[in-house]
Amino acid sequence: MTGGRSSYPLDAIRRLGSVALFLGRLLLQCVPALARPHLVVLQIYNAGARSLIIIMLSGLFVGMVLGLQRELAPVITALLFAGRAGTALTSEIGLMRATDQLTAMEIMAVDPLRYVAAPRFLGGVIAMPLLVAIFSVIGLFGAQLIGVQLMGVDKGVFWSQTQSSVGLHDISEGLVKSLVFGIACSLIAVYEGYNATPTAAGVGLATTRTVVASSVMTLLLDYVLTAEFL
Repeated sequence: MTGGRSSYPLDAIRRLGSVALFLGRLLLQCVPALARPHLVVLQIYNAGARSLIIIMLSGLFVGMVLGLQRELAPVITALLFAGRAGTALTSEIGLMRATDQLTAMEIMAVDPLRYVAAPRFLGGVIAMPLLVAIFSVIGLFGAQLIGVQLMGVDKGVFWSQTQSSVGLHDISEGLVKSLVFGIACSLIAVYEGYNATPTAAGVGLATTRTVVASSVMTLLLDYVLTAEFL
């Protein structure tokens, strides 16, 4: 048992190194993947447009509860993204691995990183800031409903106070966070799916790891980025 426990740090380091190498290979294929923009656009639709309903509903209710605390928008969006789009990416690529579709592409000298992984990675990275922006707008609408319609705050006062309390620093912080969360969540989802064990159980385990790892990484990165912006 002791030997098994002592191997945990080494396993974590190996997985981190594997993820880093995978990211390097993935980034090298992102530029060639842009030569087929329809693939990227399709994945932006899959990762972004299909997440709109849950993002908008969550933004509305969170805005009603939290008012103008917009710095939570990137975090909550990333967590929802991991639960909806991240698991879909992982299971889709994992099933392609389990059914030997990726192997068949490699046999035909077609790089699956370029035609499968990179478009999905780019789609997630591009969709995340857009979803965060929509979340923030809907959140403000929810806050306005509560403040103006329910609590009776003057509409002009509400929006003037909103404008005075939001600065360029808030916008840049939200943009940076959304981009970082998009890269992290998309990378984890694509990596887990691409390296999933080619069985039904393996794909299910990879999907679970995607949600857990993306959630933990989002909260950790949020703490680090918030500390840097202070």
